[in-house]
This record gives sequence, C-alpha cells and structure tokens, in this order.
Amino acid sequence: MQNSITENDNYLPDDFQMPQMPPMESADTNETLAKITEISKRGYQLIKENDFEGAKSAFEEILEIEENNNYALVGLGDTERKQNHMDLAIKYYQKCLNYYPSNNYALFGLADCYKSQNQFSKAIDVWQQYLVHDDKNITVITRVADAYRKIHDFKKSKDLYLKVLEMELNNPYALIGLGHLNYDFKEYKDALYYWTKVYDINKDSVDIRVLTSIGNCHRKLKTFDKGVPYFEKALEREPHNFYALFGLADCYRGMNQQYKSIEYWNKILEIDPNNKVILTRAGDAFRTTGNYDKAKEYYNKALEIDFDIYAAIGLALICKGEGNIEQAAARFENLIKNDPRNGRLYIDLADCYVSLNRKNDAVKLLEEYLKSDGRNNIIRTALEKINRS
Repeated sequence: MQNSITENDNYLPDDFQMPQMPPMESADTNETLAKITEISKRGYQLIKENDFEGAKSAFEEILEIEENNNYALVGLGDTERKQNHMDLAIKYYQKCLNYYPSNNYALFGLADCYKSQNQFSKAIDVWQQYLVHDDKNITVITRVADAYRKIHDFKKSKDLYLKVLEMELNNPYALIGLGHLNYDFKEYKDALYYWTKVYDINKDSVDIRVLTSIGNCHRKLKTFDKGVPYFEKALEREPHNFYALFGLADCYRGMNQQYKSIEYWNKILEIDPNNKVILTRAGDAFRTTGNYDKAKEYYNKALEIDFDIYAAIGLALICKGEGNIEQAAARFENLIKNDPRNGRLYIDLADCYVSLNRKNDAVKLLEEYLKSDGRNNIIRTALEKINRS
C-alpha cells in the first residue's frame, strides 16, 4: 500500500512575484499603473488570507480601469484556482494568453489547472511553452518531470529530475519525484536510495510521508526488519497514521510475528472498524496462529460489509484446518464458480481432493485450468507434485 509524498504544488511560493505589466507608452499613465499595481498587491494579499471574494473584487476593479489587464486576468485565474474552480481559472488564464501569449504566470497557472484535472499531456505542453522563456526554472522543470511520471514516461521524467539535481544538488522535489518514479516502476532499491537521501538530509524534520515511503520500499523488498524503524518513527509523530500502522502490521506479518501484526491490525480497526481489507488481514493473522474462533469472527465481519474473496478463502481454510475437508472442498468449488480465473482456488481445491483420496479429480482439475492458462507455473508445479505423489 503506497501513500503519496507531497510534491511541489505550493500555491504561492515564497519567492512569488506578481505578473509584470507591459510598459505603457505615455508618462501620463504612470499614476494609473501605480494604482493598478497597488490594487493587484492587495488582491494577492487577500488570496493569501483566503478572502477570495475580496480578491475577486480587487481584480475586477482593475478590469474597470483597464479592460483585459493581465494583472487582473491572472489574478482572477489564481483566485479561482485556489478554490479548485479549475474550469473558471482556465478561462481567465486563456483569456490573458490571448492578449499576452508569453505571460509566464498565466502559463504557469494554466498548466497547474490541467495537472489538477489529470490532463497531464496538456499540462506538459503549456509548461514547455513556459520553459521557452525561462528554461532554468526548477519549479517548472520538476512539474514537467512529475507530469511525465504520471503518464508513465520513465525516461523523460528521470532525465528532467536529474537535470534539476544538476542545477540544485539535493533538490527535495527532484529526489522525492525520483523516489516516486522508481517506486511506480517497481525499482524499489532505487526508490529507497532517493527517499533515504531525503531522510539523511532532513533527519527528524523529514516529512512523515518520506518515512512511510522508505518503510514501504523495505516491505516490497521483503527486508521487513529494516522497514520497522521507519514506520515506528512515523508513529511517534502521528500515533494514528494509517500507513505507519499498516506498514508495521505487514512487516510483522512478513517476519512471521503474527501476534505483533494483530496488535497493529487492531489499532487500525479502532479507527476504521468497517475496513474489510484490514478485518480480513487480522483474520488471516488469527488463523495462522491457530485461533480459529477469532479468525472466523473477523472474516464474518468482513463478509457482512461486502463479499471479500480473501475472507471467503480464509473460512474455507479454517474448515480444512479443523478437518472438515468435504466442507472446505465445497466452499472452494463454489468460489471457483464465481471466480474461474483465480488460480489459487484451484490449488487449494486440488489439495482438498488429494486429502480426500481423490487424486484423479485433483489432476483433472489442474489440467483443465492449464488449458486456459498454460503459462501458470504455480499450477504446473502443483500438478507435477501431485503426479509424483
């Protein structure tokens, strides 16, 4: 289970500067320019104070002084974007660009709107226009890299992140982005390298999501014992953090310390008692420790919420563990009727048939499955094992 590290999407960066007015031809207009500048400053201050109606009024006041003023159009776009009114914001940015095609602030805002709407290809096109005028802007380059990552273009994304690191060693957004990129492509060792670098730079002040992401890399790499300390650090800061609780539970499961995993599954259930996935995981842990009564309780709670294949499998396995092989076989047969492509069910049912001295049925079952999925090596290995017995 992966959580997302916050990327460089701060609305107004600390070094933010207002859009620049084009020079006015007459000296007589200096007073008007000064007035527009002052109103625009007030509008942006109101945005920072989350007074959006006030900001909107300020920018509309500018439009009464000068129709299609770029301060006002960008300001109105920013006001709507801050409120997540992306379609309205896009209209203002596009209107500004109709009059001022090279306005970087309109381009920046427009691209971010497209990004927020998951229209990453459009966002990339607009950011590329921005970079024509300012090809050293690290914030924009990392945003383009993020967008390429979202559309699964590994090479372009990686190249841009690395370009940022050439410009600014240890840029946190590039390092975090490279972590995401490699994690998305299942390159967990490389993801671990970049996220650990962020941790080493920031230590105890690091974003909690870096801690859980490092822990998740260790889960994926099955180095569970190394993941535990990072999830524990996260829990010290946020005792109810879902990802840290889940990570610890799963690490202890992977280390076959089921009693400890149960502790953390239950902590999640204290917060979210109707989470059927966690109920099923807890049921699995109780079943593995031989506490069938508790396992049944958790599996049945999960199934009361909604059908869950893993809870149903768990109940069938309990039947098998209690020696009710016929009942277990019947459960697996019913599950296969509803999920005929699930290879795990066939293996469990075949094992039941072998226990019932129905070896021929087990062989026939697995052979039938291989007719539709001949490359399934797990089924093939199970079949070979039965034939050798």
